Amino acid sequence: MMGFEQILVRITGKDRIGLTAAFTGILAKYDAQILDIGQADIHSTLSLGILIRIDEQHSGQVMKELLFKATELGVQIGFEPVPDDEYEEWAGRQGRKRYILTVLGRSLSAAQIEAAAKIVADQGLDIDSIKRLTGRLSIAHPERNTRSCIEFSLRGTPADTKAMQKDLMHLSTEMGMDFSLQRDDMYRRMRRLICFDMDSTLIQTECIDELAERNGVGAEVRAITESAMRGEIDFKESFTRRVALLKGLDVSVMQDIAEHLPITEGADRLMSVLKTYGYKIAILSGGFTFFGEYLRQRFGVDYVYANELEIGEDGKLTGRYLGEIVDGRRKADLLKLIAQTEKVNLAQTIAVGDGANDLPMLSEAGLGIAFHAKPRVVKSARQSINTIGLDGVLYFLGFKDSNLGEQGKM
Repeated sequence: MMGFEQILVRITGKDRIGLTAAFTGILAKYDAQILDIGQADIHSTLSLGILIRIDEQHSGQVMKELLFKATELGVQIGFEPVPDDEYEEWAGRQGRKRYILTVLGRSLSAAQIEAAAKIVADQGLDIDSIKRLTGRLSIAHPERNTRSCIEFSLRGTPADTKAMQKDLMHLSTEMGMDFSLQRDDMYRRMRRLICFDMDSTLIQTECIDELAERNGVGAEVRAITESAMRGEIDFKESFTRRVALLKGLDVSVMQDIAEHLPITEGADRLMSVLKTYGYKIAILSGGFTFFGEYLRQRFGVDYVYANELEIGEDGKLTGRYLGEIVDGRRKADLLKLIAQTEKVNLAQTIAVGDGANDLPMLSEAGLGIAFHAKPRVVKSARQSINTIGLDGVLYFLGFKDSNLGEQGKM
């Protein structure tokens, strides 16, 4: 009876076109079964591993031919037998849960990566692979190095998921980098709906403050906002009082503000990629529909829900609003409503925001991202981006710079 054995083949050296085909061609000639294969290329240096199962009658000849081919191609090759019981134990581990840990920053140092890897190890997780999502850095032109991101593929179940999340967030603050820890399941690879807060997220301003300054009531509006933040008055009361102070402001002023909105770094790139890949996009804002509609036209947004200011027949604000206030709870409800309308599972949704009133929708979404957020929001969020622009969201979704083409240009 013919016996079989497992052999791990390791090949390293200068990469070249056709190298992998040359070695697998030899294996094919002897009808070897490939149990696992993995390849990485760092600075044109190849690391290729192939785990094969082959009949013992031909294993010696296969290794001989592989060795000759390695010599011919100028690469190094090694062989390691893998006993049946060792293979079975390894194969049994493949059914364990998988996670993706994304590490992001303007740049990443060895100290930062070591700190992240230590948290992974402390939680008893195996690192299956590490890949770079951002483009290669330029040494001659360091000003082009606007972002750096790597992705760890992890296997196993964390000893304490909440503690791991807390440790990562602490590291984020301490070492100036961002993290996303996600289950590596079908939903992560099939996100379909993304909901954004507007003020201080898509745009780098608070529209109500801009309007107040133009109406000469900036100090009064800021005082009400600060009172609400101290918990002295609720959102509805503070909103009503602030809007009342806008009475008499001409609509032309709103148009001027809209045309000069400071768009957040990375927003144009992010929106272009999302539209290209078919994402549905919503703006869910405690700000105003006038500015949300302007952004709808600019970015091709599918849904806008915000607060509508009442405009009198004289073309001036009346100091009142129309309809239901969009607060934190309303944002979460709208996310669920849009997901239902678009027939999207909640696990396939993303929410991005910076304020306390964004927390309900960040918690409801499959992927909730606090963007340059207040400390309280960062503390409660599962993922946050504080080091780079809004296009950092792309890396949390698994996009690579090299796959984005024209839409992904910086």
